This record gives sequence, structure tokens and C-alpha cells, in this order.
Amino acid sequence: MFQLGKTIISEEIIENDFVCNLTACKGACCVDGNAGAPLEDGETELLVDLYPKVKPFLRAEGITAIETQGAFIKGEDGEWETPLVNDSECAYVIFSENGTAKCGLEEAYDQGATKWKKPVSCHLYPVRVREYTELTAVNYHKWEICDPACSLGAELKVPVYKFVREALVRKFGQAWYEDLEQVAKEHLKL
Repeated sequence: MFQLGKTIISEEIIENDFVCNLTACKGACCVDGNAGAPLEDGETELLVDLYPKVKPFLRAEGITAIETQGAFIKGEDGEWETPLVNDSECAYVIFSENGTAKCGLEEAYDQGATKWKKPVSCHLYPVRVREYTELTAVNYHKWEICDPACSLGAELKVPVYKFVREALVRKFGQAWYEDLEQVAKEHLKL
């Protein structure tokens, strides 16, 4: 672990490689698991506000889940998260013609319907962020459904922190990311 400002970062985001391989996993991270996508406090009301613009991009099952449970819910851990369809996929998930799970929020963004891409936790994946009173932990989340992403990342030689660069800048700022790059260069020399 190392510290940058008020963040504590796992070296694993420097030492491990990762590039999403949707051909192999079919977007399983949006479908598997027992909880919705983690949400930051400010994202909850954003989901409520954006719902009318996002709704046309969603599946009927997702719309029903959102209109029944709400645009966001409090998870078993007491944290905010997206609702699920049948305790499985995220309510905001849509599927391509070949069955690949995609984000309906991101589709609305890509089509110009909104100016918000998706929850930062989804954008950051496989990096997970945990806020504490004084510090923020930045960790690599290893999940076997992402083994193809690890293999592709190794083949392409793309470390986790570079794969999620845009999301890390979104979360922590450009200066923070530049400091991370410098630490990574020094760390890899060791």
C-alpha cells in the first residue's frame, strides 16, 4: 500500500493487468453477484433526476424493478446501490443482440440523452473505492468472471490503473492521476 494525499492505494492496481473482454465475459459483472452497483451519495438523486431520460433505453424488466423498488436502494450492507431484477442483474442493464450485458445509463449517455455516463463504481471497475473518515482506500477487486480481462490485459500489457484512467481522473482528478503514474514508474523500477 502507498499513500497519495488522502488516498491509500493497493500496489495491485499497478502490478496487475486488465482490459475488459466483453466477447468472453458477456458483461457478467452487471449480471452476477448478490447486490447492485455501489452508489455514491450524490449519485442517488442523480439517478432519480435522470430516470425519465434513461427510461426509453431500459428493458421492461428493469423499468418494473426501478418503478417498484426505486431508482436506488439501500443494500444489506447499509450502502446505496442500484436495484436488481429478480435478485440478479442490475435494473439498468440492457442486452445486445448477442446477449452481452451493457449499461442502459451508458447507452443513454452515448446517445446524447444525458451528460452522466454511469455510476463511478462501475466506471472504475475492477478498482473498488471505500471511503473512511480520514482516508479513501483504492483497491483492486479480483473476481473470477474477469479472468478473461486479466488475460487480455496481460497480453496487451495494460495495467489496471491505465485501463481505468478516465474513471480515476473522474474520481480523484488529473493531478492525482499524474502522481499515481509517477509512483507506478518508481514502483516498477524496484
